[in-house]
Amino acid sequence: MTVDRRLLTVDFFLYFCAGMQKKLILDSKQLDITLSRLCQQLIENHSNFSNCVLLGLQPRGIFLAELIHQRLKSLKINVPLGYLDATFHRDDFRRRDTPVKASENRVPFAIEGKNVVLIDDVLFTGRTVRAALDAMISFGRPAKVELLVLVDRKATRDLPIAADYVGKHVDTHDTQKVLVELEAKGNKQNKIWLINKE
Repeated sequence: MTVDRRLLTVDFFLYFCAGMQKKLILDSKQLDITLSRLCQQLIENHSNFSNCVLLGLQPRGIFLAELIHQRLKSLKINVPLGYLDATFHRDDFRRRDTPVKASENRVPFAIEGKNVVLIDDVLFTGRTVRAALDAMISFGRPAKVELLVLVDRKATRDLPIAADYVGKHVDTHDTQKVLVELEAKGNKQNKIWLINKE
């Protein structure tokens, strides 16, 4: 049986291009190690968390916040957890063609004088974090605010915002997207992908 080498070349090219479209940044095992490291860094800086609260940013940051909260709880560390929605504080809220549906705010504690750790999955332009800082003031004036993100997209910031705790720094450009797949969101495994937009 003879095989047309041109077909092999085309198949290889298509396989190569498909591989370039979606690149694995962190697999399940690496992500598990990363989450453990982030928790240890929080423990180093906050010790017993007596004056600390966690706020997951809606909609995607709450899944990471839950994971962090569960891991701290397994280490006998109880820290209050809330969900913060910044939809109405975004600077592009009125510029969209279709209205954005707001998510739930669940902050069952006062943040006045507290050390707040804002948690989101990906830090991109910084605009969501800026909006979250505005939204947070509705619940009191914190003593200090820190930012924890799973992925920090380098060289894409529109505002001077930086994370205090970072799972992974990734070099990206505007034509790429970071996809965070978590079991808590219904995915089969915890994975993070870098995707080239077509």
